[in-house]
Amino acid sequence: MGALLMGGASARADGPSPRVAGAGADVTVNANEGLGTIPSTAYGLNSAVWDAQMNAPEVQDLLKAAGVGMLRYPGGSYGDIYHWQTNTAPGGYVAPGTDFDAFMGTVRKIGAQPILIANYGSGTPQEAADWVRYANVTKGYGAKYWEVGNELYGNGHYGSGWEQDDHPDTSPTAYADNVLQYVSAMKAVDPTVKVGAVLTMPGNWPDGVMAAGESADWNHAVIPLIAGKADFVIVHWYPSSPDAAHMLGTPSQLTGELAQLHDELDAAGAGDTPIALTEVNGGTAVDTQPNALFGADAYFTALQSGVFTVDWWDTHNGAQQISTAPDGATDYGDWGVLSSAGCVGSVCEPPLNTPFPPYYAIKMLSQLGRPGDSMVGSGSTDATVAVHAVHRANGDLSVLLINKDPSAARTVTLHYTGFTPDLSAPVTVSTYRDGAAAIDTATSAYSADRTLPPYSLTTVTLHAKAGTSSALSAPGAPKVTAAGDTTATVSWTPSTGGAVTRYEVYRQVGTTSELLADSTGTSATVHNLTPGTTFTWNVLARDAAGRLSAPSAPVTVRTGTPADSTCRVAYRTTAGWGNGFNAEVTVTNTGPAQITGWTLAFDFPGAGESVSGFWNAQVSQTGRQVVATPVDWNATLAAGGGNSASFGFTGANDGAAPPPTVFTLNGTVCATT
Repeated sequence: MGALLMGGASARADGPSPRVAGAGADVTVNANEGLGTIPSTAYGLNSAVWDAQMNAPEVQDLLKAAGVGMLRYPGGSYGDIYHWQTNTAPGGYVAPGTDFDAFMGTVRKIGAQPILIANYGSGTPQEAADWVRYANVTKGYGAKYWEVGNELYGNGHYGSGWEQDDHPDTSPTAYADNVLQYVSAMKAVDPTVKVGAVLTMPGNWPDGVMAAGESADWNHAVIPLIAGKADFVIVHWYPSSPDAAHMLGTPSQLTGELAQLHDELDAAGAGDTPIALTEVNGGTAVDTQPNALFGADAYFTALQSGVFTVDWWDTHNGAQQISTAPDGATDYGDWGVLSSAGCVGSVCEPPLNTPFPPYYAIKMLSQLGRPGDSMVGSGSTDATVAVHAVHRANGDLSVLLINKDPSAARTVTLHYTGFTPDLSAPVTVSTYRDGAAAIDTATSAYSADRTLPPYSLTTVTLHAKAGTSSALSAPGAPKVTAAGDTTATVSWTPSTGGAVTRYEVYRQVGTTSELLADSTGTSATVHNLTPGTTFTWNVLARDAAGRLSAPSAPVTVRTGTPADSTCRVAYRTTAGWGNGFNAEVTVTNTGPAQITGWTLAFDFPGAGESVSGFWNAQVSQTGRQVVATPVDWNATLAAGGGNSASFGFTGANDGAAPPPTVFTLNGTVCATT
């Protein structure tokens, strides 16, 4: 497994726990692989002004018990019709007792933070600035996070319109320009507020879509204009699934989709821009156990990918359509976490404010980790069992195990790297079972093996063995200070809490950690890297006893392609429609000799990308690798860039569809433009 053993001086893995007869999946937790710290805003939820129960004391108590740390207001698309001064939403319904001050009463009672949607669609920058003044100057609420509008890409510009937008120009460029006016007006009142701009989630409509006469889609038009000026960006995610089984597999798509979004921001010089996922819901069997399993998995997958808040849609929503979930439970088509007590025909929801399973999914997150705790690497050998892990601030380790099988239990064997459990200490186990009306919590003796009930969420919390943890703090603020095509330099701030013998830089590889370099100072240069590749690294400090500190925050390292290569490739996405795209590839021979007959090869970065058609070349695909060879009339590439060969293809994508980064022409790695 090739990772670190606490207390040892060399890079190797902890020995696996003994296997027992009949054990199923292996689950590995690598506490040396840091994925970031849980923010105070992590576990979020949407509130809506049409919901008469949103500020009811019973609801407040339930949200506080679930550990909700962020509440979004005034409710999705209502954000673009809602006027805070009058508590009205022309064309929509506003329930009594849902005004801004009443909402803030709930926020304060449950100990959360608000994230507020400034009205873009039918409002003005001045109206937003006045709201900031009222909230933070007049009332002293300290409302930090503000979105400029909701899903403005749904304003009809791409042919589908559900979002109010009264601006004469509904293009992404106009939206970005207007966002800057909102930022200026709102920060003039309170410079400390954080103002966010709306983007589309890569791999989801309208990603890649361009209106007539445009050369860039929503993200590629908006990002360059708001880069460094908006404080964060906002995306929503509703995976399209034909059934619950497919839905339960979709959280894995988030990793690639959010990585692609980070890359798009980085290309505009804004790679450190925070991302908020302010709406998410599985959208299938929404009131039942599979959506709870999806929710817990999606929350942590997004948080581990650097999102600072995940806000479930939503608190109450109302019964819509009756169906039956795979476990036989009744689904009311109500996307809320609490019952509205409505009926469809003769079928009625449970009593008002009865929690649906997704509520317990959010509550289970607090059993796994709280703000300030560190998310760490984990993995499972069984696709039916998802796993997430948290190294708590008090030294404990918590592991969330999600059994996605509706009918069969799963036995897992837990293995640990960078953490030594106290085998004599009791283990705390919290379980939310299919059909349960509460989370069960109990203690048990240590065992490496755990049996997971069907369709369940289980959190196991273990204590560390005394003397196995270093007193050193994690190295701070790692950043890339230089990067080429095969080298990169990373620097960090020193650890505290004791004497450091050396710092070690590790690359995350699955659930193992690959030692790349060590240093007695606060920087290190790593050589022999793969060109055109993105890596995730951690820095750890080793103390005089040979023990490793906690890992630093993850740092993303991107290498370029060789500028002095004898070939050059330009790759351009020319059209998209969410689950498919067209691309154009141009190949140029910049070397001293003519090439007659060529082979261009590249790998798709996204696991869900594939070629479905092509022109002006012969294109084939094996796994992720794509190989293109010429047709008769473009087989010759003149020396010194005398001519170029261009071809195109149609791609399909399920999830992320990032562009390829490394191209080889007859085996030579090319420069990319």
